[in-house]
This record gives sequence, C-alpha cells and structure tokens, in this order.
Amino acid sequence: MSYMLQHLHSGWQVDQAILTEEERLVCIRFGHDYDPECMKMDEQLFKVAEDVKNFCVIYLVDTTEVPDFTTMYELYDPVTVMFFYRNKHMMIDLGTGNNNKINWALNNKNELIDIIECIYRGARKGRGLVISPKDYSTKYRY
Repeated sequence: MSYMLQHLHSGWQVDQAILTEEERLVCIRFGHDYDPECMKMDEQLFKVAEDVKNFCVIYLVDTTEVPDFTTMYELYDPVTVMFFYRNKHMMIDLGTGNNNKINWALNNKNELIDIIECIYRGARKGRGLVISPKDYSTKYRY
C-alpha cells in the first residue's frame, strides 16, 4: 500500500513537510517499501489516512534514498513512525521505554487512530510528551 501514500524523496522535502504544516500533525514512516514490516505498517497507515486527514498528514520516507535523518533520529529499526507538530518532535509514552518513536508495525487500525488522536490532542494543548491510550510494554504478555 505504500504506493498510495505520499513519499518524500529528499531531506529538504522532509524538512519542508515538517516546517510548513501549521494545523495538522505530521506522521512520517521511515523505512523501506520492500520490507515486510513496513508493508504491514503502510497498510495500516493507508487504512487510517482517510479517517485522520483532518488532523494528521501521513508521509513515507525511504531511509536508503534519504539517509539524512538516520543518525539524528536513530533510524536503525525496519520500520519507524515519528510524529511532529508545528516543527516540534512529539514524543509518546507507549510503555516501551523509547518515547521518541513507534518502531514496530501496528496491526490494528483503531489502535493507530487512537494513538494519532492522542498525540494530536496533546500537541494542541502544548504538551511535548503524551501518554498512549494503551500500554505496549511486555509486562502483561506471558
């Protein structure tokens, strides 16, 4: 489904996407279009794109094509989803210890919508760190 979402092909395009969006949340998926994990995440992002279009814009960035952000954002996982609001990186506490990004493919459309909505509401209130509606720690997985 990655071909259905907008791709950013240079560091400048990524910067402009983050800088120019004033009202909506910017969701960027860093990874590779051919990676199975990215394909799963892209499918979920495509499914929610229409539902969240009023408060979130979704972009895809290939980390091989645009290596500029690899060290800055520590993009070493197969799939990484990050959020920005008014040129500010939004952090989310998912219970995993890494508050900067989502680095696994979510497989539930409603969970992804809840996360995006939660980040947007926190961002509108001026918060830099929001708490996820669901705890993704391995604490309760046996």
